[in-house]
Amino acid sequence: MPSTAGYMLVAGGLSLALFWIIWMLLRSEGDEAPWIPAGLAAGFVILFAAAAREIVMRRAWARYTREMELVMGAADAGRSPLKAKANSNAWPGMQAQVAALRGLQQRLSEVDAANTPPEAHLEAYKLCEQYLANTDEALRSPGGGPAEMRAALRSGQERVRALQRKHLLAWARGEATRLTHEAQRRVRHSDRIETAQRALEVLGEALRVYPGEQELVDSSVALRNFVASVKVGQWVEMAERAAFRGKYARAVARYRDALFYLSRADMSEDARDEAAMRIQREIEMLRARAHTSDPIEELSRVDGDGATRRPAPRDVGAGEGGEVIG
Repeated sequence: MPSTAGYMLVAGGLSLALFWIIWMLLRSEGDEAPWIPAGLAAGFVILFAAAAREIVMRRAWARYTREMELVMGAADAGRSPLKAKANSNAWPGMQAQVAALRGLQQRLSEVDAANTPPEAHLEAYKLCEQYLANTDEALRSPGGGPAEMRAALRSGQERVRALQRKHLLAWARGEATRLTHEAQRRVRHSDRIETAQRALEVLGEALRVYPGEQELVDSSVALRNFVASVKVGQWVEMAERAAFRGKYARAVARYRDALFYLSRADMSEDARDEAAMRIQREIEMLRARAHTSDPIEELSRVDGDGATRRPAPRDVGAGEGGEVIG
């Protein structure tokens, strides 16, 4: 193959010589702008030389390729036809997966909006999962295909795995947030616990795929604290009602029940200690109030209704005891 630099150097020298010849001829005849036609002629020579070389080299390369195919065809005639068939089968499958990657990236780009519902992120995660399964099957196919195509498929798998993780976390985050807000709006304790448990199941599914994701772990801890606070809150509410009716001994007993369930609740130690301290303060306040009103009578009646009615205490349920569970 001739040198491209040498060829273009010769062509440039010829065009430069032509430029000066035409320029001198036109200047001797008194032309006011001899460099314009001289430059056009020199540029035409350069373009013609480049086009001619491209045509000649294409024809030479095509002739060389045909000759090499004839030579290599005779050498490959004795190879196994099974391997050739496997390569021919693997190539279309890999090409299809490369095309599928472009379509998948286009569909996932549509899901990246800020107001996308969690269900769309879950669907995107499943699409990524399906693509990874298909590419694994294509890579395991007999023959394997060219090394460049296999490298391209593996690179695409890495990008899809990152997108898969992103959309699964977005689904878990959005769905858990929606269920948590719904649980907080519920009135009945059982409904709040059931809805919060559904949010915990969502986070559990995501944690099975990415067990070391700190965001999921923190959200699970927060939800377990919420569920435990709702369970303990039922006993706190019963204690507040008893204290409001002036039954201080019964209120203390209900607070002790709340402490019992609080010790067995699935929650963090910090939240447990804080809630226990608040309940202990409420118990001390109730004992002090019971002693100032009628300690003997009130402390003796733990579960009895009694005929004597006491004045209602001053807003016990709205104090710190009401903030234990929230």
